[in-house]
Amino acid sequence: MTTVQPRATLDDVARLAGVSAKTVSRVFNQPELVGAATADRVQAAATRLRFRPNTLAQHLRRGGGTDTVGFVMGEFGNPFYYKVASGIEAEIAPHGHHLLLATTDDTAEGESRVVDALLGQRVGALLIIPVADDQAYLEGERQLGTPVISIDRAATNVLADAIVLENRRILHEATRRLLALGHRRIGYVCNPSSVSTQVDRVAGYRAAMAEAGIPDTDAWCRLSDDRTERAETTVGDLLDSDDAPTAIITGNNRMTIGALRAMRERGDTRTALIGFDDFDTADVIGVSVITYDPVEMGRQAARLAMERMQDPAGPPRRIELPTWIIERGTGERPPQEGNTA
Repeated sequence: MTTVQPRATLDDVARLAGVSAKTVSRVFNQPELVGAATADRVQAAATRLRFRPNTLAQHLRRGGGTDTVGFVMGEFGNPFYYKVASGIEAEIAPHGHHLLLATTDDTAEGESRVVDALLGQRVGALLIIPVADDQAYLEGERQLGTPVISIDRAATNVLADAIVLENRRILHEATRRLLALGHRRIGYVCNPSSVSTQVDRVAGYRAAMAEAGIPDTDAWCRLSDDRTERAETTVGDLLDSDDAPTAIITGNNRMTIGALRAMRERGDTRTALIGFDDFDTADVIGVSVITYDPVEMGRQAARLAMERMQDPAGPPRRIELPTWIIERGTGERPPQEGNTA
């Protein structure tokens, strides 16, 4: 039968090291007040007993947050999220901060649940990719001194700093490129569509279409918030429609992959495709994408968080990171015979 040994306490370390419990506490909290020989003896005893100081309790006794940075992101399966996380980790680790990840599964209920759990851990800063329509519930926590940084999507009803992309500008540019090739039936497909990133992207797309004298794009848009809907089904229905587009822009990497599957099932090598978000193998299979640096996005968010941890005052900041288009073939297809306006 397996037994579990009780964890060593501060008093256990004190007895083994032959010092007082107060001295042990100073070794871990105020080492400058303890002589080197005594500190070495205490550290050796702690190592032998596998003692770990309760850093959360220490911070709570001081009335502040911890040195942990919480990052609330979507699903683990999306490479965008872990690339942002790697940027955060790379920036905060040299400063002695630790990263704690929590996933929302891209649902408002998940956001509420994991944010509550992280705040219960008294994280020193909260970095979040918002999913819910309203983050007003974070304003009280921010006023108590916890920095709140929104990433990719701007948080609503909370005075949070934000790291976002040039969404509207780049969609305007991508649409104009397709128009310059001769396309007129240009579709935009995304899920979810109600988040701020997609609202901005759709606005950029529609503005470019309107400038080209095409104000009505409803027939070629598929804007969904049903997360159970398969991306290839959404794009497939659009490709099978009577007035199918000759070019499609997809709003995220999941939708791009769905579009590629739908096109392959139909033997479609004519429809032009530009996807938002780069992804592994996109260069190998020749998919044109709108891209950016997600690692740098994480780094910028982490820098803002550490600045706020030191000085929480001042108005919220909004930083827009650059985006650009990589031409690999699918986005450079002109309208072809049998697939023209």
